[in-house]
Amino acid sequence: MDLSQFTGFLIFLSIFTMGFWLMIFLASFIVPYWLYGNIKEAIKYRKEAKKEKK
Repeated sequence: MDLSQFTGFLIFLSIFTMGFWLMIFLASFIVPYWLYGNIKEAIKYRKEAKKEKK
């Protein structure tokens, strides 16, 4: 394996690991935060709609 192949392998490995950790971060923090905010807002709008009906 010469230097250009080794450098390409290192670049591939770094991009792959960055993508892996980004997916872990998204799956463990961002998506649950987004879902929680979305559900909370939907409940708030339902309560407001129920108040307006009365």
